[in-house]
Amino acid sequence: MNVHDKLFIGGEWVEPAGGAVIDVISPHTEEIIGRVPEATTADVDRAVASARAEFDDGDWPRRSAEERIAAVERFGNAYAARLADMAEIITAEMGSPISFSNLGQAPAAWMMLNTFVGIAQQFPWEDTRTGMLGTDVIVRHEPVGVVAGIVPWNVPQFVTMAKLAPALLTGCTIIIKPAPETPLDAYLMAELLEEAEIPKGVVSILPAGREVGEHLVRHPGIDKVAFTGSTAAGRRIASICGDQLKRVSLELGGKSAAIILDDADLAATVEGLKTASLMNNGQACVAQTRILASRGRYDEVVDAIATMVGGLEVGDPSVATTEIGPLVAKRQQERVEKYIALGQEEGARVVVGGNGRPAGIERGWYVQPTVFSNANNDMRIAREEIFGPVLTVIPYDDVRDAVRLANDSEYGLAGSVWTADIEQGMDIARRVRTGTYAVNQYTMDFMAPFGGFKASGVGREFGKEGLEHYVELKAIIPPGGGIVAAG
Repeated sequence: MNVHDKLFIGGEWVEPAGGAVIDVISPHTEEIIGRVPEATTADVDRAVASARAEFDDGDWPRRSAEERIAAVERFGNAYAARLADMAEIITAEMGSPISFSNLGQAPAAWMMLNTFVGIAQQFPWEDTRTGMLGTDVIVRHEPVGVVAGIVPWNVPQFVTMAKLAPALLTGCTIIIKPAPETPLDAYLMAELLEEAEIPKGVVSILPAGREVGEHLVRHPGIDKVAFTGSTAAGRRIASICGDQLKRVSLELGGKSAAIILDDADLAATVEGLKTASLMNNGQACVAQTRILASRGRYDEVVDAIATMVGGLEVGDPSVATTEIGPLVAKRQQERVEKYIALGQEEGARVVVGGNGRPAGIERGWYVQPTVFSNANNDMRIAREEIFGPVLTVIPYDDVRDAVRLANDSEYGLAGSVWTADIEQGMDIARRVRTGTYAVNQYTMDFMAPFGGFKASGVGREFGKEGLEHYVELKAIIPPGGGIVAAG
């Protein structure tokens, strides 16, 4: 069993202020596989004080960009040596199939770190431009300060790295609050930060629940909050940060649509949707869970998707051939089962799947991968984020109607179109109001900004835009420049 009795505060292993612990439970066996201390508000206060001292008076923010980049590269090298260990931990604690953990969990986080290093090497930390009177004006990018990074359980390292990497590279200090379901990967990451000799005070890791998380958000020593999670929690965090005029970036929920045009290669499309719609057991904010098919090909599309979903290998996430593992927690299993029942009450038809355990599985928080047909975009299963392996196939009349349906959502995080006509696909990509969009695939590129429109969030991660969220702009006017203000 993976047991820890200390907290990582300010780069040091310290005794927690309280005696409560978090038991980490395997979603596959329902047995305890790990234990960590549960951080308290007193631990938050200590972590913020350490981060504040390093940022205000310490060395890290005042190092050159090159020195910080070199330190992050050391961290990246340490991380690369433990990719397999990190993937195994994530699979054990949250049920991600090991095939996905070895691709979209640990290695993707490492690739993101390397991408941010490359961006930082080219970033204009200080820019000199010609002012309006012909004299030079200096524009500096300075670290925003002490950051609170609050991350969810579904892709814990991937989301953590989207906050940790730019924070480190810009000279911020950061306190990371992992979800209580998945703290074990963060402990391995702490060991790697220590191995890379990231200075004391720069990083703290505090596993805890919502109450401690809110204390962290409200803390006057925090300059910026970076949050990934539910839209409801994001709204509350935004209101707190707005009241305090605190910098905030939010990556929230999604209910993304995949538009299948009539000229699409259906076999290739369905194979692509296996990942785009069902990655990580459907527990992905970008999952394409609304499938839009024309009325002319509707039955054909439903049959093809049902065949694919019905043929998925469901079971032990540590087995290499498993395609769908368990959901992260019993409450998540119950949530998804309620939506499957709700879809039937709303009049949609279960084509494959439905409630009840998958055949042959006696324990674990599993649900059957499910496909609904005879659905419309007004149903709750088409409008609300289910966060499980549940797909809803919705008919459209023509391309204009497909775009309308894709946009008829409070969310705007991701999406895709599948077509033989790339020009038409690109046109649709420009018309759907969503943060990332892809043609004949769904993927994210770490050089490009990622985030959402509407209720899917505020701000962007990845790319140079992701780095920019961790800096403040300062204009310095040398003698003889600008206009003298009259008092």
